[in-house]
Amino acid sequence: MSPELSPIDRAKYIAARRSCDFVESGMRVGLGTGSTAAWMVRRLGERIRDEGLEIVGVPTSTRTADLARQLGIPVSTLDEVKWLDITIDGADEFDETLNLIKGGGGALLQEKIVATASDRMVVIADVEKEVRTLGAFPLPVETIPFGWQTTKALIEETLVNMDVLNRETTLRMNDDVPYVTDEGNYIIDLHLKRIGNARQVALVLNQIPGVVENGLFIDICDAVVIGRSDGSVEVRDLTAGTVAREHLDVLDSDNIFAEKTD
Repeated sequence: MSPELSPIDRAKYIAARRSCDFVESGMRVGLGTGSTAAWMVRRLGERIRDEGLEIVGVPTSTRTADLARQLGIPVSTLDEVKWLDITIDGADEFDETLNLIKGGGGALLQEKIVATASDRMVVIADVEKEVRTLGAFPLPVETIPFGWQTTKALIEETLVNMDVLNRETTLRMNDDVPYVTDEGNYIIDLHLKRIGNARQVALVLNQIPGVVENGLFIDICDAVVIGRSDGSVEVRDLTAGTVAREHLDVLDSDNIFAEKTD
């Protein structure tokens, strides 16, 4: 790892590296999507190469699958493995009860399917992803392309009765054309600023015709690993009710992190 990384990227790397300690040989592992998850995938590749770690990875996007194959991680599908021991993924926001907003990278549908088909979901994030109330990050809603403008209008109409601060919605674009997910769908981003009742919003959105899934992950995450640029890391395990704080030292001489306990 290069010492030239920005503070945010260093924090992401620290969280990703620590999260890989949850992975043991023989596990079926859900591989998340996004910049933080990419660090995790690289670290698992290192462990396979250097430690002989034996796992099967189930990627949540084509780009994660491509990266995993490049790093020598055996890749399978959820249909083939049926169930996963653990999924490790990033998040755009998380609150104190480990409810999440995900989908900034456009892979929310596969991410939610894989996470819910796992014994445990571990989220990796830098400290800036933690919020008191979800909603500052735009909430992605995946919709089918057919009639998307009608679906968008129905979403806006539904939001009138929701406990949210703002109701602006936009179609996610890729330059001058709509962004298309791996499943061939569109994403409508909801700029809500604050979500008062995330559970209600998640349930109501999924009742709208044309909506495939939304980026609210409620009661899915079991633990979060929070990295900071100074090398400190915090592991909050909701299931066990524990909080552990550790430190990872940057060794510029060989550009790796060596773990130690405070």
